[in-house]
Amino acid sequence: MPTFFERRQLVTPGDLIAEGDYMAGENTYREDSKIYASRIGIVEYENKKVDVVALRAFYIPKIGDIVIGTVTEVGFNGWTVDINAPYEALLRASDVLSRPFKPQKDELSQVLDVGDLIVAKIIAYDRAHNPQLTVGEPGLGKVTRGQIVKITPTKIPRAIGRKGSMISMIKQETGCQIILGLNGVVLITGKTLEDEQLAMMALRKIEEESHTSGLTDRITQMIKEEKAKQGKVKNESEN
Repeated sequence: MPTFFERRQLVTPGDLIAEGDYMAGENTYREDSKIYASRIGIVEYENKKVDVVALRAFYIPKIGDIVIGTVTEVGFNGWTVDINAPYEALLRASDVLSRPFKPQKDELSQVLDVGDLIVAKIIAYDRAHNPQLTVGEPGLGKVTRGQIVKITPTKIPRAIGRKGSMISMIKQETGCQIILGLNGVVLITGKTLEDEQLAMMALRKIEEESHTSGLTDRITQMIKEEKAKQGKVKNESEN
């Protein structure tokens, strides 16, 4: 029952990944006793199941996910939100306003307007209806400051790291608050623009090198070197 690729190796459509007593998972297909890749991505094994995590993919909504979206339309009784998915999401006015909603009196664009960013949670979704959002929990709502970085949604787990190790390190080294939207949109809020830019650099490196090993150590080293450069430049400007 051989495998022809190591875990986290890159495969392309048609590559033979495994043969024998394995199950074909996401982005793979089976012919006789052989399992092949159906799209370009990274190989993952879970027990006897073989998956290919797509390098480029839309976000597929799941109930309970935290996402960061952009308001694209102000409607009669709520907002339409782009969450980087094949389907636009809906945020009801009754979820946002802390009082009964009166369509004839309330001007919703004064609450959230086209182009505004929000941190939200998916509370309902099935294939027959667009995802429904809420901002009625702590930490959710309109984004008022910070930097936005977009990475491939399937790489968010790599940005989190094993038991949160990667994102915890980036937060600690940069001093930034970071919200990882599972839809691939990341909000970074730091004390200075330089701190935010450091965190952005780290996330872009994850985007580019997510398939490689030893990434946490390399990103840690990169942040420390950049901080040292910034300190040197600051000292020179003060002297």
